[in-house]
Amino acid sequence: MKYFAVLLPMKDADKSREFRPQHLAFLKDKRDSEQVTANGKFTDGSGGLVIYRAESFEACEALVKADPYVVEGARKYEIFEWDAVWAENAT
Repeated sequence: MKYFAVLLPMKDADKSREFRPQHLAFLKDKRDSEQVTANGKFTDGSGGLVIYRAESFEACEALVKADPYVVEGARKYEIFEWDAVWAENAT
């Protein structure tokens, strides 16, 4: 399994507010299925970051394209394969 850091820069603040509940439900489902390791918004309001686990860039992009924020045009996305290094006591 590979890790991918996905930046979700703000595209439309109104749509972002409108579709936030659906986006958060989507992320919870992906965390529950271990496809998302971590997620959170940037405190300056510019967007957020999601760490996905997927077999390939294409598999990750398919997940990202299913995010309601992306589907509804609230956020753009940038995907970076991430060579994660974890602390010994981290998962």
